[in-house]
Amino acid sequence: MAAERVFLFSSESVNEGHPDKICDQVSDAVLDVCLVGDPQSKVACETVTKDNMVMVAGEITTQAKVDYEKVVRSVVGKIGFDSYVDDLSSVDSKGLCDKTCEVLVRINKQSPDIAGGVHVGKEDLDVGAGDQGIMFGYASDETEDAMPLTHLMATRLGKTLTDVRKNGELWWLRPDGKTQVTIEYKQKPDGSVEPQKVHTVVISTQHAEPLKAQRTKEVQGYTGEEATAPSMKEMNELIVEKVVKRTLSEIKLKNGESALTLFGEHTHLHINPSGKFIIGGPQGDAGLTGRKIIIDTYGGWGAHGGGAFSGKDPTKVDRSAAYICRQMAKSIVKSGLSKRALVQLSYAIGVAKPLSLFVETYGSQCGKLTPDDITSIMKIEFDCRPGAIAVSLALREPKYQETAAYCHFGRTPYTKDGVKFFEWENPKDLNKYLAMDSQQVTAALAGSNYLAKWVD
Repeated sequence: MAAERVFLFSSESVNEGHPDKICDQVSDAVLDVCLVGDPQSKVACETVTKDNMVMVAGEITTQAKVDYEKVVRSVVGKIGFDSYVDDLSSVDSKGLCDKTCEVLVRINKQSPDIAGGVHVGKEDLDVGAGDQGIMFGYASDETEDAMPLTHLMATRLGKTLTDVRKNGELWWLRPDGKTQVTIEYKQKPDGSVEPQKVHTVVISTQHAEPLKAQRTKEVQGYTGEEATAPSMKEMNELIVEKVVKRTLSEIKLKNGESALTLFGEHTHLHINPSGKFIIGGPQGDAGLTGRKIIIDTYGGWGAHGGGAFSGKDPTKVDRSAAYICRQMAKSIVKSGLSKRALVQLSYAIGVAKPLSLFVETYGSQCGKLTPDDITSIMKIEFDCRPGAIAVSLALREPKYQETAAYCHFGRTPYTKDGVKFFEWENPKDLNKYLAMDSQQVTAALAGSNYLAKWVD
């Protein structure tokens, strides 16, 4: 039993208009276009942006016809970047323009050495891992989504900022922005953690010029009644009411109450603490694909193997194995096998079977089960060969641009036009194992076909 303790933990997130997130979305948009034309596409696409320039580079082997410039401009426009002035004193420049930005392309085909070792001449289920590496998945019972509240809140604050910008409610917001949340937790003797209160909220969001910006000029295509941007003080007050409080009211804790019950006079608020934030996007900072890997996962909870997700097809286990690790961890927690779970997988390039599987429960396992028992259950229930992951999670479908902002995990799974989005968020029902002891789990493992899927 762990000792009870109270501690502070913080997580951060960024909006879809952050330069690094622009790059993640472009890379995944390229992947989607490739998969539409060729589900077996091999894609490793990186993006860089600075000022009014976006460059895509990497290795892509596909039968699809890709108009890279069209893809880039579409992503930039959808985010909301529609003006660039090459002057850092300009209050009109949003930092990037979908119509005038320079688009550079440096794409080659996948190395034949890699192709020969990974997939050429192999059956789908025998496709090897696209590279070596370690991947993790995490889940906690503190929220309905089995995500840590710090990260769920930071991520959804960013999404709400975008929503109220795009729907016109806070029209003077601009695409770039960052959030950070600190929560006071209690760690219980059973290894679980329970949020006690929202300690601090930090929001830095790009915005139009206070008291001067006109809506008809700021919002492309707007033809309604003219309006002027409010003062910085009013902006910050509106952000607290329409972003912070609204977001918290929509997050459900494990006790069924909203996270707003943890917010109050005790909460420290830092809204645009540096003052004005008019210059943003790639004009303020350069962006790169794969530079927000903690934001993409669990906000610092659990662990991270170091590999990024965006721009990678399912043979790249940095992505596909991290997805199945999340499904395993969430299945453990939602089935009541433990209150928290961390799952690790490792791979070698060209080898289909994972080299290792590790499950950590933080002492929160339930019933008669041990962490070793839960590890055995994972071997019975899951097939983590890259080809099998691609099938079980439907990863050869074009759906990745949607994952590239606001975290790959803790999202609501859905199906649209036959495409399954966030399938890894659907946990398997493992309730039948709750009544078992170690001997019964060992017998179930011995009677399964696990050696066809795992090294040992």
